[in-house]
Amino acid sequence: MNDPFDMGDVRRLQVHLARSIPIVRREARQVVNRGALNVKRDWAKNARASSGRHAPAYPASVGYDLLSVGPDITDARIGPDKDAPQGALGNLLEYGSVKNPPHNDGGRALAAETPRFEAAMDVVVSRGLAWW
Repeated sequence: MNDPFDMGDVRRLQVHLARSIPIVRREARQVVNRGALNVKRDWAKNARASSGRHAPAYPASVGYDLLSVGPDITDARIGPDKDAPQGALGNLLEYGSVKNPPHNDGGRALAAETPRFEAAMDVVVSRGLAWW
C-alpha cells in the first residue's frame, strides 16, 4: 500500500529556511562582532599585564574591524593598529624575538573566547534550523 508522498512538510521547511536566512545572517554577524570585541578587550587586558612599563601605550592600540565577504561571511580582523602609538610592537610582543619571550596576549584572548563563540553560533544555527 503506497500512499502518495506529501510534499507539505518539505514546502513548509523550504519556506521556513528562506525566512530564516536573513535572521541567521544578522545574528551570526552579531555573534562575530561580540566575539571580536571580547577578544579585543581580553587582548588589551592581557597586554596591560604583560607589557608593563616597557610598552604602556601598546594595549590601547589593539582594535578590530569587521569585514563582510558577500552576504554569508563576516570576518573579524583583531590586533594592534600599527599606526597607533606602540602598535608596531605587536609582532614583537605577541611572538617574541631572540631576546624576548612571546607574550601570546592575543592567542590567549582567542583561546578564551573560542568556546563562547562556538556556543553562541550553535544557538544561532539551531534556532535557524528549528521549524516545528
